[in-house]
Amino acid sequence: MTEASWQEVWEIFDQALQVAPEERAALVQERCAGNPRLLEAVEELLAADRVTESFLDQPVASDGRSGSGSRSPAPDAGVLEAGTRLGPYRILKPCGKGGTSTVYLAERADDIFPRRVALKLVRPEMASEAVLHRLETERRILAGLDHPNIARLYDGGSTDEGLPYFVMEFVEGERIDAYCDHNQLTLDERLALFRKLCEPVQVAHQNLVVHRDIKPSNVLVGADGEPKLLDFGIAKLLSPEAAAGDEPTQTLHRMLTPGYASPEQLRGHLVTTASDVYSLGVLLYKLLTDQLPYRLEGRSPEAIEAQQMESEPLPPSAVVERKQLQGDLDAIVLKALRPAPRHRYSSVEQLAADLAFSRSTADYLLLEVGLGGRLDATN
Repeated sequence: MTEASWQEVWEIFDQALQVAPEERAALVQERCAGNPRLLEAVEELLAADRVTESFLDQPVASDGRSGSGSRSPAPDAGVLEAGTRLGPYRILKPCGKGGTSTVYLAERADDIFPRRVALKLVRPEMASEAVLHRLETERRILAGLDHPNIARLYDGGSTDEGLPYFVMEFVEGERIDAYCDHNQLTLDERLALFRKLCEPVQVAHQNLVVHRDIKPSNVLVGADGEPKLLDFGIAKLLSPEAAAGDEPTQTLHRMLTPGYASPEQLRGHLVTTASDVYSLGVLLYKLLTDQLPYRLEGRSPEAIEAQQMESEPLPPSAVVERKQLQGDLDAIVLKALRPAPRHRYSSVEQLAADLAFSRSTADYLLLEVGLGGRLDATN
């Protein structure tokens, strides 16, 4: 398959994962109509996904097992075997595939006390000039970001065949929405966790980096309750020097997650920090309601974009009938989700500040009427 064909495969695969399992077959048949090779490739990915979650969607547990059990990835001739050496690193097992690369759980073989790391290696069939450029851009982005809530870059190198790889912090945790549900977090606890996530996104923006793919599977929460922002694989540098050598926006038009992408991303238009504000708005909506603001079932990215532009989503309080969301929280979420970038928050910092102010005001009012302490109990 060509690079463009693989991009389409991964787009359909990702969209299929956004809908209910019983609806996937119909969606895939519709999107792949008249293209049996495309259909076969997507169905193979979905079959593999039933055996193992990808690294970004389901983290590997500390003992090397999948977070959902002891299942192992489906056999793949292109996957490196356990024990393979890449420079000073020894492969332990594959964690799964991304759009262009495979991520492995690995350890530095020459350490007395080996530390487990995530090693990202571009797949041979995807090693086009554009993909190699994208991987190098991701490496440069990670090297320039230093924040405890961003997965750290440790090292990099290349195989004997010249395929590049880089080594990152291995993050143990679960995706942010699952973490909130499993731990039965209250409304205020969910908002506090979300505000922590805003910090690394703001740091990225201050370093002229737009993430472009903020979604639950790219935010893992550890046992310490700290969120980690992962996967800058389609991030964009905004500096003039970087932009001059960057690939055209249209090249990455399909490398996105439709349910969390901003209208301008879906159109292939100019992307700014406001796009991340939109994605954060979708994520916040999901954490508050357990739903996405727009229906995705069977819809193409173009149809989703049209829906975004033509209709405003229901306020979160109307979706879950929770009075605590009415007023400020509804307004904050809907402002982050406005179709036009100029009408959203001008920065992630402002979004986080409004959330903090809305909750402090609510707490004050509760105390004034003698209801302090009852909010968590009613969430």
